[in-house]
Amino acid sequence: MNLDTLTSKELMPGCHGKMVHGQQLTWAFWNIELGATIPEHHHHHEQIMYVVDGNFEFTFNGETRVYTAGDIVPIPPNMPHSGKALTPCKLMDVFSPIREEYR
Repeated sequence: MNLDTLTSKELMPGCHGKMVHGQQLTWAFWNIELGATIPEHHHHHEQIMYVVDGNFEFTFNGETRVYTAGDIVPIPPNMPHSGKALTPCKLMDVFSPIREEYR
């Protein structure tokens, strides 16, 4: 498997993702367009977000902060969160268990 050969899906406006699924997790590689927003939501999955590139405004646990390249954000299950790309962004997310809706 090679990331360059995976098909990208626009799962939300301006949010293009390539997904890799294991037995217990989903690894998501995102290209987020400038200004794209992720509305507040929550899910039963544990999530860890890693900012590869760009400036991503992210709100969770009642706090809004701008995350930049190298930042890692653990997000517990059922924690409401939202985000906005202040620049074009590349993010990686790991979810456990698998995000079936991303298959």
